[in-house]
Formats: sequence, C-alpha cells, structure tokens
Amino acid sequence: MADRDDLKNPKKKALICGFPISIFFIVVNEFCERFSYYGMRAVLVLYFRYFLKWDDDLATSIYHTFVALCYLTPILGAIVADSWLGKFKTIVYLSIVYTLGQVVMAVSAIHDITDTNRDGTPDNMVFHVALSMVGLLLIALGTGGIKPCVAAFGGDQFDDDQDKQRSMFFSIFYLSINAGSLLSTVITPILRAQECGIHSQQKCYSLAFGVPAALMVVALIVFIVGSSMYTKAAPKGNIMLEVCKCIWFAIKNRYRHRDPVHPKRVHWMDWAEERYEKLLIAQVKMVLKVLFLYIPLPMFWALFDQQGSRWTLQATTMDGDFGGMVIQPDQMQTVNPILILFLVPVVDQCIYPLIAKCNLNFTSLKKMTVGMFMAALAFFAAALVQIQIDQTLPTFPAATAAQVKFINMVDQPINITAETHQMLTVAPFTSSGEYLTFDGLDTFYLTLNSSKTRVNLTNGERQTRIIIPDRLGLSSRAFLDIKKKPDEGANAIRFVNGFGSALNVTIGSKDFGRIVPFNMSDYQLVPHGDAQFKIINDAGSECFYSQTLGFGSSFTIIIPSTFEFGANCAQGIQAVLDIKPNTVHMAWQIPQYVLMTMGEVVFSVTGLEFSYSQAPSNMKSVLQAGWLFTVAVGNIIVLVIAEALHLPYQWAEYILFASLLVAVCVLFAIMANLYTYTDPTEIEAQFAQPESESKEKKDAETKSAAVEHQNEKRRGSDSSSEQEETKQTMM
Repeated sequence: MADRDDLKNPKKKALICGFPISIFFIVVNEFCERFSYYGMRAVLVLYFRYFLKWDDDLATSIYHTFVALCYLTPILGAIVADSWLGKFKTIVYLSIVYTLGQVVMAVSAIHDITDTNRDGTPDNMVFHVALSMVGLLLIALGTGGIKPCVAAFGGDQFDDDQDKQRSMFFSIFYLSINAGSLLSTVITPILRAQECGIHSQQKCYSLAFGVPAALMVVALIVFIVGSSMYTKAAPKGNIMLEVCKCIWFAIKNRYRHRDPVHPKRVHWMDWAEERYEKLLIAQVKMVLKVLFLYIPLPMFWALFDQQGSRWTLQATTMDGDFGGMVIQPDQMQTVNPILILFLVPVVDQCIYPLIAKCNLNFTSLKKMTVGMFMAALAFFAAALVQIQIDQTLPTFPAATAAQVKFINMVDQPINITAETHQMLTVAPFTSSGEYLTFDGLDTFYLTLNSSKTRVNLTNGERQTRIIIPDRLGLSSRAFLDIKKKPDEGANAIRFVNGFGSALNVTIGSKDFGRIVPFNMSDYQLVPHGDAQFKIINDAGSECFYSQTLGFGSSFTIIIPSTFEFGANCAQGIQAVLDIKPNTVHMAWQIPQYVLMTMGEVVFSVTGLEFSYSQAPSNMKSVLQAGWLFTVAVGNIIVLVIAEALHLPYQWAEYILFASLLVAVCVLFAIMANLYTYTDPTEIEAQFAQPESESKEKKDAETKSAAVEHQNEKRRGSDSSSEQEETKQTMM
C-alpha cells in the first residue's frame, strides 16, 4: 500500500522555479535508466553473435524475443501499480529486479570465469548462456514493469493548478529519455570495442554491460533518496481489468443467449448491459474501435526494431572508416535519435503547415499510412545496400566442394597443374591468386613442374598449400583457411615462415607463437589501422613490419627464405590477400536510417496523438497498453520469420519484410478510409446527462418518501398523545 500518512497529512511542497523538487530526482532517474537500457541493448546482438557464438538468425531471434518481453511486461507493471503496490513501491521493487538483471548480464560477459585453458574462449558456454537468459528476463521484467509508472508518477507530483509546469515536466522528461539513449548508444559500443581480461585480452562486453548496470544502481539510489519529497497516490484500481471483465461478460452473455429466440442487439458489447453501466459500455466500444485499427500496426514495429539486429549485423560487413573517426557497427544506431531531434521540429513546424496550406486533408490515419510506407522504403534501401555488400563477399565452398590456393616458398618459379584446372606459373614467394574450386572430389592430382602427386581434399573446407623443397624435389603442405569473414570487422592475420630458423611474431599483446621453418602460425584478429608486427629470432634480433588493414580482411604474410634482419628487413616480406576487406562504406546505411526515422516520426508520434484523441478520458492507459502490445507482437513476427524461413540471402529477407509492410499498408489505408472519427467527450456527455437526470429524480423520490415517513410518524405520535389524554380524563 502507498504511504497513507502522505495522503492524510499532505506536506507543503518545496519548489524550485515553480517546480516541485521531487521531479528532479525523477528526471535523473529516467535519464540513468534509459542510458542503462539502450546502452545494454545497443551491443546485445553482437554479444550474442560474437561472444556466445550464435549465428545471425538465432542472435536476431533472441534479441527480438527480449524486446517483445520488454513491451509485454508494462501491462503487468500497470496492473500491479494501480491495483496493489502503488507507483512508488512498484518502481522501487522492479528497479531492484532491473539492477540485478544488469549485474547478471555484466557477469555473464566475463570470459575468464570459465576460460580454464586461457585461450580467450569460454570453455563452459552453457554457463554464460544461462546467466544471460536470467539477466535478460530480469531486465525485461524491470524495464517493462516501471515503464508505465515513472512518467505518471512524475505527473502526480504537481497540483491541479500547475498545468503549465506539468506540461513542461513531460517535455523535460522525454528529453531525458532521448539524451540517455543517444549517449549510451555512442558510449557502450566504444566500451565494447576495448580489450580486457585477466588471462587473455578480448572484446570487453563485460564493461559494455557493467557501465549500464552501474547507471541503473545510480538510478535506483537517486529515486530512493527523493522518497520523502514525493506525493504518493494510493492505488485506485486498474481500468484495464474493468475493461477486460466487461468485454468477457459481454462475450459470455452473448454466448448464453445465442439461441435465435433472443432478440439481437445493436452491438455485441450491449450484452454487458445486465451488469455494467451504459457509460462504461460506450467507452469500451470507443476503445475497441481504435484497437481494431491497431491490428495491422505490428508489421511496422517488425521492421523498425531490426535497426538493433539485422541492420547492426549488416554494418559489421561494411567499412566504418569516416576519415579521422572509426564508427563501430553498433554505433550506427545513433543515427536514429540524432535524426529524431532534427526531424520532429522540421515535420511539425515546416512539413505539416506546408501540407495544410495546400488544402490537403492530411488526417492522422493518412499520416500513419505514409509512415508505414516510408519504413517499407527503408527496407528496400537496406536490400539494395545488402546486394552491393554480397557482391564484395568471397564465395566460400559449398558442402560438396573444396577450395585450394598455392603459395610458392621456393626461390624460383613453379608450374602448377591441379587436376582439370589450367596450368599456373607461380613466382617465388607469391600465391597462385584466387582459390581453385573442386566440386565433388575427395582427391586430385597435383603436378609441380614434372612431379605428380595425389592430394586429399575435405569438402566444405578452404586450404592453402605451401610449395616447399624436399629431398626428392618439391612437395606441398596443407593448412586450413578460415571459411567466413572475420568477426566484428577485425582482420585475420597469419604468418608463414620460409626463413631458415624459428621465428616469433607479436603485435601488441597478441602472440603468433613460435613458427618453425616451412610452417604457418594460427590466425590472430587484428583491428583496423596501421598494424606493426615485431619479428624476433632465437638470437634476439628484431624486425618491424607494417601493414595497413581495413575491415574484415584476411592475410597470409610470407617471410621468405631470402629474409634478413636489418634496417631493410621488411622489404622482402610479402602479404597474400585471402579475403578482401569490406569495401561498401557504412555511410550507405544513412539513407535507410533517414527513411526509417521519417517513418517513425510520422507514424509513432501521430499514432499516439490519434489514439489519445479517440480514447475516453479514463481509458488512455488502455490504449497505451494496446500500443505497447503492438510493439511486442511486431518483434514476435521477426522471431517467427527469422527462425521459420531461413532465406539463403539477407537481401531477400529485407525485400520480404518490405513487401509485407506494403501489403499491410494498403490494408491499413482501406481501414483508415472506413474509419469514422468520434469525439469521446460528446459521447460521454450523452450518457452522463441521462444518468444525472435519473440520479436527480431518484434523489427527489427518496426525499419525498422521507418527508411522507416523517408525517406518518408525527400523525402516529399525535394519535398516541390523544389516546393517553383520554385515558387520564376518564381516570
């Protein structure tokens, strides 16, 4: 229960610039909470993809499952706050749950906990997955549960004569939401890109989750500190429950009277008249009329929320070098809040007035239709970008094929013939160029000059064979190559040693290990930029070799037999490009973000405005719950499509989503054209007036009956007195 003392003995509020001091605690709390939520969510899909090692489809599915839960739990939070605990206690209790969830997520991302062999990869992935799922469940319950409470609790702090201050508070409140989300989406990807660890240095997801967890702790402390200053309204019951009961009774009563002998009623909700007032039934009808229009809306959110999943994964295959600044893939999401700050005033102050001057009837539902269409265009744009990306990606071997490349480690040209492929002449200390593909073969004949040998193949694999001298002339040695683009835009680098003695190669804290002659090191992931490698022999001699790296490439670096330590040692070293770097720039994603944000501004803001204008005064929260529910259903749609279809090309999935939204957009346009706008105030007044007259009539009848009763009582009293007086006279 809310604090009853505050209700019985309201204290005089301390004001600053006409505002209650308590609202400053609420605004700071909201900023920190939004920073925590959006910061964690910004890096979440990459955490699934690269830390938990899930594929794109599974990472996308779990991401959208989490988002759907975040938009389902507000209904639960509203019911708990309005019917049981009150807003203050609901916020405090669920914030504690929220904070625990963030802490659990941060702990789940510490790879050293289960990395017993200290190779940088967790050995017990089940432990990390389990912790992650528990953390996300707690976060979904916490953030969703407090979502409908915080803004309303802030509004409770103002008196009835502070409408202007209350309106300004909501502006500041939503500004704090945008500020928190914008800053966190910039900062947490930078934290994720850092390397940390006790035994091995890896991408620092624990820090990227830890900072949002710390901000959530701050949010909780700040909110509790202001406790003594808050106005805490007691729970008044939840209108959503009453609406649901009314609808359920109408359905049940209609089913009981399904026999044709019973007269039909104008609307199926009229079957609730036996138990509920006509005013409530009329209000429910208005709400259902708007909720019916909500049916097509989840498709918009299915596309919109993929900015944090599919579009972020798309950015990992692109070039993020913006001159003097490198943009991380998950930082591209910041384009959305930045554009919102710019587009909202432009649309409100320029575009809408211009349309009005053209005498166009641009109603709210028409605006929403345009917003949906723009979101579809954004996905068509994303598909075009994906097609360009796919053209730059290497063709990896199918399950029934193998690919082979050759590197000549001999100081003379070699003629190489591989089965039916054309003869290649490979110069000293260079490669044969592109990979040769062998379909459906387990072995092939390899001819090196005049020496012919049978070579084994493994279908589905890529390999590089280095040609080396031996006692009989020439032979080849196979090394497996990576079969996918390096993770997170890093570059996969390895060294092959043709020098006469063992060498050790390092870059920063990364060690390629001891490489014996005519052998190859394991891959190490090296970030974008100018990489400087240090080569050391057993005698302690050093050589520094520099290589400019882009995003997502793979190199095999050849140290030839002619290599010599000294001032010009790096000149003889050759770099063989195995996988080309990302060449499509991230800036090409900006048009799709612009289209999507324009769609959001026109669709989301207008949709809420329309819903509030068509809702009864006491049922705004019901429509708010319905609106959030459409977001949840939209994310479930992504989950179903990502898991069920498994389309071979990502651009095809973008086209599918865009086409579905266009179809839904046409359906919504038809529904909007048939919709009749209503004025809830007028409808409520029609029912309120008869009820008022009925009440007055009932009060008059009650008063008349009371007067008659008093008269009867007085007459009875007079009669008794007369009888008593007669008795006394007779005596």
